[in-house]
Amino acid sequence: MGMRISPVLILALPLFSACAEPAKVDKPRSSMTQRERDSTIAESGLPGSQVVRKGMHIADIEARHAATLDSLTGGN
Repeated sequence: MGMRISPVLILALPLFSACAEPAKVDKPRSSMTQRERDSTIAESGLPGSQVVRKGMHIADIEARHAATLDSLTGGN
């Protein structure tokens, strides 16, 4: 004695799946910027946080240096 699948169930299943809310794929994992995440890590006591802090410091120095060069060359 086997189970019979109701034809109503077979017809209703695609209808229910079509009404389901689609998954939101483009939802960002975090609202923080990369700079904010790095700053949070740098200020934490996690292993390697000093390396992140030093890297941010070097990046800031290089950004200022690039801005200075851009102002001297006219921003090209």
